[in-house]
Amino acid sequence: MESIQLQIEGMHCGACVRRVTQALEALPGIRLESVEVGSARLQYDAALIARERIPAAIDGIGFPARIAD
Repeated sequence: MESIQLQIEGMHCGACVRRVTQALEALPGIRLESVEVGSARLQYDAALIARERIPAAIDGIGFPARIAD
């Protein structure tokens, strides 16, 4: 498992946190550590999902996301 931190724009409430949590939980090989307004920390199995697919899934529900350096 590899760890990443996401920076997520446009989140402002608990409903946003739930939407992002649900989108991430729907991906294979993901273990969430935390989802908060503006960020998420998780682990993923690179054998099951490409790193680039993770922020793309969040982009797909309307929240621009990027992997924090």
